[in-house]
Amino acid sequence: MTKVDVPPSTDAVQAVARTGARRPGRRAAGRNWAPTAFLLPIAAVFVVLYAVPLAETIYYSFTDFNGFSTDVNLVGLANYRTIFTDPSLLTGLGFTLAFALATTLLITMLAIPLAVVLNKKFFGRSLVRSIFFFVGVPSQVILGLVWQYIFSPLNSGALNSVLAKFGMDPVSWLADPQIARGCVVFVAVWAGVGWHAMLYLAYLQAIPADLYEQSQVDGASGRQQFFHITLPQLVPAVVVSSFLLITGGLRVYELPFAMTKGGPGYATNTITQSIILRGLAQSDYGVGSALAVLFTVACLAVILVQLRLAGIVSKRFA
Repeated sequence: MTKVDVPPSTDAVQAVARTGARRPGRRAAGRNWAPTAFLLPIAAVFVVLYAVPLAETIYYSFTDFNGFSTDVNLVGLANYRTIFTDPSLLTGLGFTLAFALATTLLITMLAIPLAVVLNKKFFGRSLVRSIFFFVGVPSQVILGLVWQYIFSPLNSGALNSVLAKFGMDPVSWLADPQIARGCVVFVAVWAGVGWHAMLYLAYLQAIPADLYEQSQVDGASGRQQFFHITLPQLVPAVVVSSFLLITGGLRVYELPFAMTKGGPGYATNTITQSIILRGLAQSDYGVGSALAVLFTVACLAVILVQLRLAGIVSKRFA
């Protein structure tokens, strides 16, 4: 018998075409869902640990919740009015903003020249770099306790003992409000300069050496090289460093608390310490929550302004 090839019918061809057209679409849809599936655990963690607590905090800021009673009453804006009429809370807000601004400016002004020096070749350079870096490695609590002993206003304090050997009277380092604020800022700067200098050093080592060689051929001085080559090339590092310093300064808690417990009086009290004391120690969750809400809004405003300024500066030196 002779085998005869029968051409497929038109319906069969269309069915195969539809099946083939659908299969790539299904595979593409599966590939599109894959990234979303990986993001679901992160989204769940964000909702559980951030979104839900934030929503509860906003709600409690309008109530008289004390952390124990189930009888919760809405009090409107009473908690927010308490914040703006409480001298201790206003003092904590002022010191927190001043601390964040002062540490950011001072560390940036000291870390950049230090990084430039550490980028030069000299004997023992690696050892010196390690010393400056490891100064900021210990926790803020340990640093605070050590410097509390050094700045102790008593005659037995380390610094006052040295002054006594030279016949000088003891200084009320942590007992005077103004001096105590300065001591806290000093320790924060002392601990942070080395770490941020290493950050700037990493960016310095990425600057092409050809730029300096060409400037030397053109007769540029070291000062001109710094302001026209080094500093513009460090703009991205300044943005990163200042962002870390601002955010860290706004949420500072461990160092001032370890050194002064917020004293003398409320001189070195911070916003985070006020939130913990009012919300937990004094069982005033309403005021503590309202303070946390205002603090969050203030942090967002400062960060947005900083990012805006960083964008302008980056475009200027691009």
